[in-house]
Amino acid sequence: MQALTRYLESAVRKDLARKMVFVGGPRQAGKTTLARSIEPDPTRYLNWDDDEDRERILRRQFPTGPGVLILDEVHKYARWRQAVKGLFDKRAAELHIMVTGSARLDYYRRGGDSLQGRYHYYRLHPLSVAEVGGAVGDALAHLLHFGGFPEPFSLASESETRRWSREYRTRLIREDLRDLEHVRELSLIEKLALRLPELVGSPLSLNSLREDLQVSHASVRRWIEILERTYSVFRIYPYGAATLRAAKKEAKHYHFDWTLVQDKGARFENLVACHLLKWCHYRQDTEGWETELRFFRDNEKREVDFILMNENRPVALIECKSGDRSVSPHLRYLSRRLPGVPAVQLVGEGDIDYATEDGIRVCNAARYLATLV
Repeated sequence: MQALTRYLESAVRKDLARKMVFVGGPRQAGKTTLARSIEPDPTRYLNWDDDEDRERILRRQFPTGPGVLILDEVHKYARWRQAVKGLFDKRAAELHIMVTGSARLDYYRRGGDSLQGRYHYYRLHPLSVAEVGGAVGDALAHLLHFGGFPEPFSLASESETRRWSREYRTRLIREDLRDLEHVRELSLIEKLALRLPELVGSPLSLNSLREDLQVSHASVRRWIEILERTYSVFRIYPYGAATLRAAKKEAKHYHFDWTLVQDKGARFENLVACHLLKWCHYRQDTEGWETELRFFRDNEKREVDFILMNENRPVALIECKSGDRSVSPHLRYLSRRLPGVPAVQLVGEGDIDYATEDGIRVCNAARYLATLV
């Protein structure tokens, strides 16, 4: 597979000219590779987890001269904010600082505002159809089978993908979660994480999970929030309007590693959800738009998989069908109730792209997703 230029690279390079750039997101999504493509000089890359680099950071022995400085996992240092702030304030004219990290960076940057106004924050997502379309023959099928994380994607082996996913989930729970939260019930959280892939695509009932795990409702709610903060899962919430008789109940959840989802239709829906969330975060991080991903479900059990929102207004209605090409009556209903909002049904198989008489686009998913990021 040919080398890929990650979708954030040009935006990060542009922002580094004026401010620091922080890049977070799921672990192993490619943050270090992105950083090294921006600054290939190994002497300007310092990783807190490396003994020699850690000593240099503690002694404030940073590279001299103009250029980019990469600080990887530096947020594990208790006084990292002060160190980075002082470095930026003294050498901003010549030194362009990029800080990378996974869940901890996003978690700790919310803990204070001493760096306010000095940086832009980006979330790097796994690979998508738009990024890999020129690197593999059938990008959608490849992503469905091997996921969007660079390592299993490049290995293109189902057995290696399963091994990687199992090890990845263990590291998230046993390392990231343990370091971020004072949690004693790691085995129960791991049991929850094993249960969640079976529930993708349906409203997530915390009460049912509470009964399955035999714990309190508050515990389940907190554990789900922890899994969100460690970029294991994300939730989307229902779009509600009084005129639509929307049901304002449970959220739906999806996994950043969609290969955990065994059901074919649910995995396809999960992949699309990840692509849409990536587009939302890209618009937020690069352009400042208030973009959001939601779904629709009303009191009559009509449901549409996704609604893309921009500045609190729906801008696209999206339904997923891995194999079925017949247009969803629920999508037709919602499209009539929200005239002027583009409606599309994404189909996982077949090279099709046409509009129905009532204006609903039925499109091959790969073609549509390739227009995102």
